[in-house]
Amino acid sequence: MNTSLHRHLKKSVLVVSHAVAVLVGAGAGIYYLPIAIAAHSPASADDIALEALKASYRGEFIRSLKGSDTLHWGDGQVFIGEHAVSFSGELSPGPDYKLYLSPEFVETDADFERLKGRMVRVGDIRTFKGFLVPLPATIDPEAYDTVIVWCETFHKFITSARYR
Repeated sequence: MNTSLHRHLKKSVLVVSHAVAVLVGAGAGIYYLPIAIAAHSPASADDIALEALKASYRGEFIRSLKGSDTLHWGDGQVFIGEHAVSFSGELSPGPDYKLYLSPEFVETDADFERLKGRMVRVGDIRTFKGFLVPLPATIDPEAYDTVIVWCETFHKFITSARYR
């Protein structure tokens, strides 16, 4: 084989292999960074269970929604009470999760974007295994029927549950 061609081929293989390694590393970083920096839940399992007992409504996050996939899902029970929304279960890890209430059931990015103007943002979700988000007194859960977890940074639907 020609020495020049051999060097060119070797250089091309190195460039491609290093590019693939960088892409895989960046992808892994984007996925695992939220897990690494996730706050420990300020609420204990007992706090969440207590809020669940006081809740007026309950729903279930399931993995099989249209807009959920391998990297974006929720699995467990969500409880809507007078003073808090609590969750017992697990969410896929990700950055900048927000909790919304919607007047209609939502299960895709398009549904969320279409109805966002009629929704109310309850607060931030900073943990992936159970959460307790205070419900501001200005929000009436009776005016809505669905609770949604949405990734604000990437405009990505995570999960939802109808509670009424």
